[in-house]
Amino acid sequence: MNHTRRSFVHALGIAALSLVLTFGATPAMTKGAPDSFADLAEKLGPTVVNISTTSFVARAKSTETGPDGKPLDEWFRDNFDKRNGDSAPSDRADRRRQTSLGSGFIIDKTGYIVTNNHVVADADEISVILDDDTVLPAKLIGRDERVDIALLKVEAGRDLPFAVWGNSSTARVGEWVMAIGNPFGLSGSVSAGIISARARDLNSGPGHYDDFIQTDAAINRGNSGGPLFNMDGSVIGVNTAIYSTTGGSVGIGFAASANLVRPVIEDLRQYGRTRRGWIGVQIQNVTEEIAATLGLDRPRGALVSQLAENGPAAKSGLESSDIVLTFDGKAINKRDELPRIVAETGIDKIVDMTIWRKGQQKNLKVTVAELKETKEEKKVATATPPAPQAKADFKKVALKEIGVTVAEISDTTRKTYSIPEAVQGLVVVEVDQLSDAALKGLRVGDVIDEIHQIHVGSGAEAGDAIKRAKTAARKTVLLRVMTSTGIHYVPVKVG
Repeated sequence: MNHTRRSFVHALGIAALSLVLTFGATPAMTKGAPDSFADLAEKLGPTVVNISTTSFVARAKSTETGPDGKPLDEWFRDNFDKRNGDSAPSDRADRRRQTSLGSGFIIDKTGYIVTNNHVVADADEISVILDDDTVLPAKLIGRDERVDIALLKVEAGRDLPFAVWGNSSTARVGEWVMAIGNPFGLSGSVSAGIISARARDLNSGPGHYDDFIQTDAAINRGNSGGPLFNMDGSVIGVNTAIYSTTGGSVGIGFAASANLVRPVIEDLRQYGRTRRGWIGVQIQNVTEEIAATLGLDRPRGALVSQLAENGPAAKSGLESSDIVLTFDGKAINKRDELPRIVAETGIDKIVDMTIWRKGQQKNLKVTVAELKETKEEKKVATATPPAPQAKADFKKVALKEIGVTVAEISDTTRKTYSIPEAVQGLVVVEVDQLSDAALKGLRVGDVIDEIHQIHVGSGAEAGDAIKRAKTAARKTVLLRVMTSTGIHYVPVKVG
């Protein structure tokens, strides 16, 4: 498959497959290895389809010229049109046809089909090839980049066989699964294996929701969008990516879990888009150092680093440096679980939220709003700013205990370090390269506006906050730092 998903997974050698795998509910007792997959393959094969896409891409312009001095490609185009009696200019010479193949599966007898977004994202034409070789034009109902899923519709003039969704949450590591798809254009290919791992996070990128089932069933390019079945014949995942150093299967494939995909498909079918919950927080992982600094028993939850102004979380009373421990009755063990759970929560639902704040557990209620998609990302500060001029007129304060020198924000420091007008705090003007602050990534031009959960705007306030932390026998203080990539909490050792 020529389509690939541009994300961190490729840095690991993971390639998008253009196929979908699905997993279904697991029986109460674990089944042994099947004697054969033949009956299951025969039954489910007709529910799997091939996806063929065509896109027209611009040709590179020729640098050579024809007899009349025009670029060579224009000269050929003009002469082609004249020979064919065309009075209007043709763009046929300006575009080239590009085709690609993937997989999909039918989820409704009326012709709704699931595949990967990356299979159809750039397509001008989409065709679906059924198990009996019937070729049908497909309409794109909707697609979702965040989970790499798309929904198509074909008109077959008859009822079509379809696959049923399973419950991927009950799938267990070690259970048998079967994939059917279109690897390298070889339609109806069946492979089998086991579930190697669950809940894999492939770091697909900002805004993406990762919940992958890992399998050793052979999955290759062209399988993308095809289903992964359990032994009950239910779809528990959508094959999306592989880890490979060769481009082919090495026994490490990934399918987006059915429980992540199914709500997206239902939204696409009903609204033509995905409706996701949103509470307006920026979060980060809780490390061992952060947990110890904030008095939490162990690393868990999602640390709130910033709240959207007038967003649902801000209105609920949530504050920066709070740690969200549960949301709607579901435990948050690590950061990435919170966005996924919030996204799956009903719009306008009032949800109970348990947080950790300054050594105590508290309960809040928040009303979930709808996430409004935007491609713009608001930056809090600029990238690495220019070094200050030698004669810059501002007072420096050395915070030796944490290895940085800071200055109060003024018109001079704003101009020198390109600090936005709305940002307040202390700008870092020097970093001791042997300090823990340097090791943790603090840079000149970063802005610190909170130390040990105390807002600071002057050198004196910063010094007092560090003294309080030392008095409380803290070996680490938590800094709230604004950088070019956003707002983060950084634990820095005091010494």
